[in-house]
Amino acid sequence: MNPAADDPNGAPDNGALRHSADIPIPMPDAVPTPAASIASDIPTLEVGGLSRIHFVGGEKGGVGKSMLSRLLAQYLIDHAVPFQAFDSDRSHGTLSRFYGDYATNAFADSYESLDRIVETAVEYPGRRVLVDLAAQTHDLLVRWMDDSGVLDMADLSGIAVQYWHVMDAGRDSVELLRRLLDRFGQRLQYVIVRNQLRGDDFSILDRSGQLVRAKGLGARVVDIKHLHDPIVQKIDARNASFHNAKNSQAIDGASLSLMERQRLRLWMNNAYAGIATAGV
Repeated sequence: MNPAADDPNGAPDNGALRHSADIPIPMPDAVPTPAASIASDIPTLEVGGLSRIHFVGGEKGGVGKSMLSRLLAQYLIDHAVPFQAFDSDRSHGTLSRFYGDYATNAFADSYESLDRIVETAVEYPGRRVLVDLAAQTHDLLVRWMDDSGVLDMADLSGIAVQYWHVMDAGRDSVELLRRLLDRFGQRLQYVIVRNQLRGDDFSILDRSGQLVRAKGLGARVVDIKHLHDPIVQKIDARNASFHNAKNSQAIDGASLSLMERQRLRLWMNNAYAGIATAGV
């Protein structure tokens, strides 16, 4: 694994990372001891830095999970935030394709592969860990989290676990949100992403009561506007990062036109404003 930091062109800069030796380590008696019979067997890392694991899911295919993962990766790069990205899709590794210097695999059907997500957050305090969840991996993820005590370990180790639920305006996405909230309740930090991929009428969500319920659990809401299809097609055809797409000289072959680059910048700026409110 090659941890990456903040170079917009994708070149890792390990010097930007803060090592655990630079962070004060509290004495053992500073470790919280709730429910000792449960917590005593859970390994923890006693550090002052806060790592965050960002799971980007939604279970339903085609709602824009991978597009949001790419946006989050570029946001972290542009804001000089050290991170490591993981792809869970064996056949279509989006982050490996567009942000290869930052990404590796964590397949949902392998506990040992998923373990690297938590191990990375523990090994590098303050690091962001970005996980692009493939469609239909929710049950596998839940089983791993339950069998491994992931959330208990995260609580005791000072690791925030944030779930970005990406949804379109359809009823299926609302039902998947209900299942997510039923399963995890207050144990996760939620970001509800209303992706306007197929329109901006989220009245089904509004009427369902699930958005109010999520907000009651502390969820934040981010709206992602629709990006003009020809722009997406050109970027994808060249496997370009968003940074390279905004700079025509960095794309081989036909590049985005002047106005297409302008539309891309405006779309990214709007998305970045929403991401900033969610906390990364």
